[in-house]
Amino acid sequence: MPITTEQKKELIKKYGKNSSDTGTPEVQIALITANLNSLSPHLDTFKKDHHARLGLLKLVGKRRRLLDYLMKKDITRYRKIIQELDIRK
Repeated sequence: MPITTEQKKELIKKYGKNSSDTGTPEVQIALITANLNSLSPHLDTFKKDHHARLGLLKLVGKRRRLLDYLMKKDITRYRKIIQELDIRK
């Protein structure tokens, strides 16, 4: 089940600079993580849905590139976002 508009607005308000800020890496990473978390149970149920699996892998790659960019630009923002979203172990 995809994330709702209210959930998106909530994430944008939490991680963005203002309510219409969708361009910062933190907001993009938070939105992608929410999409990944909503897509994972679907793939647990439907193991042969390779089309959705490919979408999941593309989202993981996009999030990885955004995290690499953020780590290169500002390591403190990177550490803060991975701690808040609980991405790394």
